[in-house]
Amino acid sequence: MKATQQTIQQIQRAIRKVAEKFPPTADPVLTDLHMQVRPESGELRIFDDDMEELMRIVVDQWLEPTEEDPYEVAESAIKLCINSLHNEVERMSILHPFSFVMMGEDGETLSDIYIVDDDAIMLDTELLKGLDEELDSFLENLLKED
Repeated sequence: MKATQQTIQQIQRAIRKVAEKFPPTADPVLTDLHMQVRPESGELRIFDDDMEELMRIVVDQWLEPTEEDPYEVAESAIKLCINSLHNEVERMSILHPFSFVMMGEDGETLSDIYIVDDDAIMLDTELLKGLDEELDSFLENLLKED
């Protein structure tokens, strides 16, 4: 299910409100931002590392039943919104590196949605899947050649 314009606007508004809580002129804090989706209520909740709730919205589109994984649908929409607001997100007074983390209803980490570092910004963790195995194989082959 593709996110509607209303869904995108709702999520962007929530991210902007969170960004306002970390203005660029404030002293930087050490935290990550945890995003929790509750499919049964359509809620998107955003927390800091201390699990203090920073923002809560209800995304109407997420209340509609769908056969797709609600977390994948939400993660895709959230990534799109964060990417579109990357200038605001990267200027927040949060010590680098920091990340937006998708967490399940029980608080377990499902994925890193967006990582901000001084040198790199990672938008897609899929790029890193299997990297350890590829590097191990490369090193093993390299050592065999000697």
